[in-house]
Amino acid sequence: MHRLAWLDYFMNIAYLVSERSTCCRRRVGAVAVKDKRILATGYNGVPAGLRHCAEVGCLRQQMGIPSGQRHEICRGLHAEQNVIIQAAVHGINIQGAELYCTTHPCVVCSKMLINCGIRRIYYAESYPDELTAGMLREAGIEPQQVVFEPARPEIFVPPVQEIAHE
Repeated sequence: MHRLAWLDYFMNIAYLVSERSTCCRRRVGAVAVKDKRILATGYNGVPAGLRHCAEVGCLRQQMGIPSGQRHEICRGLHAEQNVIIQAAVHGINIQGAELYCTTHPCVVCSKMLINCGIRRIYYAESYPDELTAGMLREAGIEPQQVVFEPARPEIFVPPVQEIAHE
């Protein structure tokens, strides 16, 4: 019997969470964990009650905005932002927690995670954002890139970098 290591366990959960994403460009999932207990999860997509980008189209794609730039031009929230929001809505303190995320946080999310007191970040996929590394390092957070290998590849749906629009 093979038992998953904690890192693999939480990264598998982050990828599973990403399957709820409503973003047309990239599926991202995140899990805040403290003392090996899940505190909150989040995926990227529009705020609750709004039409998904699959229905109205991707504003960033329509405007030709590259990944990692002009974060404010988007209908959606990032997975890390949704982790923070879910924790706040439910009164859960995430200070001192670890974040397991399918993709490296952008600079906006990194600033929020620094202020929340996240102590460690694990991620699988890179993200083009040069300012982020320096800010996280200055805050004493060294994100660790991990190789993601799904626990059950036969049921895993690989992350989609670009979801086709129909």
